[in-house]
Amino acid sequence: MSMMASNAKSSRMSESGAPFSPGDPVTALHGVGKARAEILAKIDINAIEDLLWHFPRRYEDRRRPVPVGALKDGEAALARVHVRKISAPPSFVHGKGAPRIPMKVHCFDESGELVLLFFNARWLSRAFSEGGEYWVYGTPRRDLAGATMTHPDFEEITNEDEGREDGQSGKGIVPVYPLTAGITQKYLRSLVRAALPAAALVDDALPSGLTRERRLAPASYSLANIHFPEDEHGLNAARYRLVYEELFLLQMRLLYARGLAASEETGGRICAEGVVESDAASLFPYELTGAQSRAISEIRADMASVSPMNRLLQGDVGSGKTAVAAAAALFAAKSGYQTAVMAPTEILASQHAGEFALMFKGTNARTALLTSGLSAAEKREVREALKSGSIDIVIGTHALIEPDVVFSRLGLVVTDEQHRFGVRQRLGLQKKGTAPDTLVMTATPIPRTLALMLYADLDVSVLDEMPPGRKAVATRFVNSAKRDAVYDFAEREMEKGRQVYVVAPMIGDEGDMSGEGEGATPGVGDEPPCDGDAGVPMATALGLGEELAARFPHRCVKALHGRMKTVHKDGIMREFAAGDIDMLVSTVVIEVGVNIPNATMMIVENSERFGLAQLHQLRGRVGRGADKSYCVLISDSESELSIKRGEALASEQDGFRIAELDLSLRGPGDLFGVRQHGLPEFKIADPAKHIGILAQASEDAKALLACDPGLELEEHAALRRMIGEGKGS
Repeated sequence: MSMMASNAKSSRMSESGAPFSPGDPVTALHGVGKARAEILAKIDINAIEDLLWHFPRRYEDRRRPVPVGALKDGEAALARVHVRKISAPPSFVHGKGAPRIPMKVHCFDESGELVLLFFNARWLSRAFSEGGEYWVYGTPRRDLAGATMTHPDFEEITNEDEGREDGQSGKGIVPVYPLTAGITQKYLRSLVRAALPAAALVDDALPSGLTRERRLAPASYSLANIHFPEDEHGLNAARYRLVYEELFLLQMRLLYARGLAASEETGGRICAEGVVESDAASLFPYELTGAQSRAISEIRADMASVSPMNRLLQGDVGSGKTAVAAAAALFAAKSGYQTAVMAPTEILASQHAGEFALMFKGTNARTALLTSGLSAAEKREVREALKSGSIDIVIGTHALIEPDVVFSRLGLVVTDEQHRFGVRQRLGLQKKGTAPDTLVMTATPIPRTLALMLYADLDVSVLDEMPPGRKAVATRFVNSAKRDAVYDFAEREMEKGRQVYVVAPMIGDEGDMSGEGEGATPGVGDEPPCDGDAGVPMATALGLGEELAARFPHRCVKALHGRMKTVHKDGIMREFAAGDIDMLVSTVVIEVGVNIPNATMMIVENSERFGLAQLHQLRGRVGRGADKSYCVLISDSESELSIKRGEALASEQDGFRIAELDLSLRGPGDLFGVRQHGLPEFKIADPAKHIGILAQASEDAKALLACDPGLELEEHAALRRMIGEGKGS
């Protein structure tokens, strides 16, 4: 996110006293050379403004020093000490296998003695001087030998530091930043401190009237206090201003872009007048739900309007989104237009192609599949047919956006599991036609009020009913004491010829989270464990695969994870879909997968490591056939949040109610994988935590654009410039 003017005038710079402008490279700061700049670039700090917008992830309250004699074991604290003696380890103690002898800094105050320990840091001996006075902050340990702190933060106290409590010395509310290897907190704080004068050059994105009405702190004040707060009031005022601004700019960008697109696009009226909703009934050998009929009606109206459709179709797993997409494709085909359906994996595209072929069997519409897995001759045949117009509906993967794919008359673009595609990929497919109608689909339910705000550039259709006959999945939440019984039950299911999923939060070794790898869902590895989860051992897909293969030697057990090559993953999923694999041990790469009616059991190990809505997505992999299905969540976590998640899932089947629960339980954090939905990664705002501010920002953005749709008023010039430059995200 950025609201800085990179072309600030030199006169403004001189008035502010800043020797540089926000748009200057970070190398303009003293102490940042080429090597350091390359390291900072790893955390997206390239310019002065990037430092200003690199917000702390938390703060340490160092305003109240604790006497050394009162330091408590295990409780982080600030102390003011004098250095008595520095004991560096002998210079010959080095190399592999050498004993770990720390450098010791012997300190004291009137109440007692404290020893600072620094391992592998002989160079720090030059950072201390005997007789010097220092602030030290760390977690003390007490034993019979006395009090120690290992690798504490420290800062020498000088005359000019006396009385300062602004976080810019060792005392105050001190920011703690996200880092990368090669950068320390102390170094980054010094850079931010040096960059702060540039905050005076802020081009305030918010109109002055709105700032007054919402009683928001000035931008420069907010940037100063988000980094080095004067006090709690300053920090809270800064945080509120910056959260509001980030959400307001998000809404403005979405709404302004939508209004601009509506005024410029010349497409529309894809659906011919003679094509009616009842035409879709012939595609299905079953009766549609009320929600499906309503969505089809909304889509039909969009496709007949003068403006191109831009609609989100969200529905729970199994709610019938594919049928709605097929109806839209029929409207396009009967009106003389082609449809492109893009799915995230080859196997899912193949499944959709089979479903579409079956549904359109009795019509004149022709369907085809286009994926990279086809032979060169097969791909060439499909491309030629698309160009000539002899194919009406093509279902494919990223292969659809290749330059050599040309459509005769593309009128409808459908993106399935849209969060699996980047913006460029989605736009790349849309550009194959002239302002085609666009339908994006997601199986992750979002509370409707939140969806309307987060997807301000889309109309939203919701499938909140399940087709008749869809069975509830019996869900249990147990601890590892019942693990053997769970797998005994899984064996009985496999004896009946059914199949079992087992999901682990990690691939293999420590830190190898399941969120990594192609097709994996972000959020699992990004979300810190709940309180009380840290000591719970973590299951891994590779480890479980070996364990369960040994436990069930008479069964076919295979592992699947995101680091496998796509062809390997698709091959395993095809084997599972064909019934050749009895038990599939996987990471969350199967969260969005194919329809396998024979899979009747889902076992999730370490369920505390998954968000509530994500667990619901995993559960949606089973319960697709006629047989009763089961989901078992295994967790030894004692965290209240983990227990509430498990109990909620065991008692609730409706994905939208689960999304509401997730919203209320999760609070701060990645809102059931918000990044999955193609949204920006927020720097300070959290839609789950700040939903009230989001609602207010949304209303304010709509009101402003109602008065000035083109942002042509002078007071909106900075806002228009930032939106035009893509800033604010």
